[in-house]
Amino acid sequence: MKFNEKLERIVNKNNSLLCVGLDIDTAKMPKFLFNDKKDPFFHFNKSIIESTKDLVCAYKMNMAFYEILGRKGISLLEKTISHIPEEIIIILDGKRNDIGNTAKKYAENLFEKLNADAVTINPYLGIDGIRPFLAYKNKCSFILCRTSNPSAKDFQDLKSENKTIYQLVASKIKEWNENMNCGAVVGATYPEELKKVRDILGQVVPILIPGIGKQGGDIERTVKFGTNKKGNMAIINSSRGIIYAKSDKNFAIKARDEAILLKDTINNYR
Repeated sequence: MKFNEKLERIVNKNNSLLCVGLDIDTAKMPKFLFNDKKDPFFHFNKSIIESTKDLVCAYKMNMAFYEILGRKGISLLEKTISHIPEEIIIILDGKRNDIGNTAKKYAENLFEKLNADAVTINPYLGIDGIRPFLAYKNKCSFILCRTSNPSAKDFQDLKSENKTIYQLVASKIKEWNENMNCGAVVGATYPEELKKVRDILGQVVPILIPGIGKQGGDIERTVKFGTNKKGNMAIINSSRGIIYAKSDKNFAIKARDEAILLKDTINNYR
């Protein structure tokens, strides 16, 4: 199944553009888990998934939060992925990139070994670093375009031939999308830039949009500028604002409440 088809199916089934980021962090997780549970990290992820799986279109795992745990983290990542319902999009956020055989091995690990539906990659090296990922025609490669961090402007807003770098990247993403397996990453914290990217990409390229919640992205403008004409082809991510909304034994219930609120708010503007 093509990625866009899988995305469209789960968006329609759950009526949701919401992606929950499973970014585990010892400092933020409920403390009782480390006293009461044999495998606190997996119990945390499992609880969040069970409480939100009917509310989301995707889960995103930032690789750094798992890799910092060493071999245990990779095992946790695998267990978490295996617990996510097959119909829901799995995004591994590692912003990988290299050239030649190294990029091929990154793609092989993420798509084949870890069974991700989508990954995030860096376009700085050009098509040489992206082609190995695009060889997986039923997967999606979300290419960094206009990121949500404050210093994104250091490079992404620079101009060449009267166009910013992020606009040129957006044009390349559209060009590389021959097999309908390219996406773009654009932060909700820059809604005007998001609108420009959507205008360049057209209607069929999905946009992964971080920056909602703790980072302060405006939901109304994110939905208005990030979705296509049908109100689709956007995956709107929230991590800390949902999974760390409460730190006691009701953390999963509170996570569900926050996910419902954000999902409904997004849908109000679609």
